[in-house]
Amino acid sequence: MNNVPTLNDFGHDPLWISIIKAVAIFVFLMLGVLFGVWTERKLISRMQHRYGPNRAGKFGLLQSVADGLKMGLKEDIMPRTVDKVIYFLAPVIIAVPAFLAFSVVPFGPMVWMFGHKTPLQLTDLPVAVLLVLATASIGVYGVVLAGWGSRSPYAILGGLRSSAQVVSYEIAMGLSFVAVFLQAGTLSTSEIVAKQASGGTWDIFGLSIPAPSWYVVSLIPSFLIYAITMLGETNRVPFDLPEGEGELVGGFHTEYSSSLKFAMFMLAEYVNVFTVSAMAITLFFGGWRAPWPISLWDGANSGWWPMLWFFIKLVIAFGFFVWVRASLPRVRYDQLMAFGWKVLIPLNLGWILLAATFKALRMPEADRAIILTIGAVVIIGAFAIWLRFDTVNQRRREAKAAAIEEEFEQLREEPTAGGFPVPPLDAPHYHGVVPAARLNSDAAKEVTSGSN
Repeated sequence: MNNVPTLNDFGHDPLWISIIKAVAIFVFLMLGVLFGVWTERKLISRMQHRYGPNRAGKFGLLQSVADGLKMGLKEDIMPRTVDKVIYFLAPVIIAVPAFLAFSVVPFGPMVWMFGHKTPLQLTDLPVAVLLVLATASIGVYGVVLAGWGSRSPYAILGGLRSSAQVVSYEIAMGLSFVAVFLQAGTLSTSEIVAKQASGGTWDIFGLSIPAPSWYVVSLIPSFLIYAITMLGETNRVPFDLPEGEGELVGGFHTEYSSSLKFAMFMLAEYVNVFTVSAMAITLFFGGWRAPWPISLWDGANSGWWPMLWFFIKLVIAFGFFVWVRASLPRVRYDQLMAFGWKVLIPLNLGWILLAATFKALRMPEADRAIILTIGAVVIIGAFAIWLRFDTVNQRRREAKAAAIEEEFEQLREEPTAGGFPVPPLDAPHYHGVVPAARLNSDAAKEVTSGSN
């Protein structure tokens, strides 16, 4: 189709059309933040049987505008001990990359704009998806520097959490794109969307099976892993540990009063939500292409209509973020790190190996015997490594259980150590390690009699 843009269609627009596109994207994101805040508060309130914003304007639509004006006009209180340069630069460093990442997101096909045929996309690169990952990594520096420049214990802890957390989930996020690159054969966002126009056929054991066009069907493990990691990328519940209000007051932005700098942090968070949602749509849900059965209409994927389909998909993706926030509690920090390193990354590596094997088997000149042999050797080797680590972990668990049992025996021999309501100062600290079920009736009686 001649209306599908390629890399050769970029870089030929007049400067004024590029400026119009950039301003349009900026306005779209700013209005998206205003309505996104209102939508999130309304949806969560309805889930909790509340009304939500309903005073400022019709249906409370002006509540986000009122909050923005308040933060823009409020007095900026700056602590004396902060590093002023880093303190001022941190909100900028976290906000600017959030807007830049949206420059490679395709909104639609080739259209006529003021007499010029141009793609509905600001720009594209042969490595456009890597640009998004790079800008996301730069945004983390804003969080780290905000905590460091604040010179506050809670803010520094939030920044350190973010720096350690990004290594855990961003590796898994990058690996979730690899299967898409293998399937599409390109890293360009516009060409990835073009590859999802038709899935073609799969030749499996001599049978030609129609392949799904959207990669969310054929690459469902990659999408599920990306859906988890994009919650950590945006510091949203249940992975909003750099903020952690219940533990770190406000985390990395504790020392930022509710002023314009604080508003930039909130702005960057919502723009990042739109960015990761747009990347999920582009890589896995056909981008701006119309879903079935709308796609049966010949004009569904031409003209300006694809912008509507893209917007509807973006609203649904944003609703997913709101639903997760209203449903799940914040996880523990060690649980997130263990989940990223021990679950997401190994699963991703295994899935990439499997996807690459199927990709190689579909090649007509491929030697299937050699490919299957190599795949079997790798799988057996991975299973042996996992079994080795599992055996080591089992020995550690047994050693820990033996140590707990030894401490429990000491408690039975010295019942005053479990005094009630306040144990003696020299009593051993158990921190809830010994389960209550392990206290049999005789031991419970001894502890009770000893405390009395």
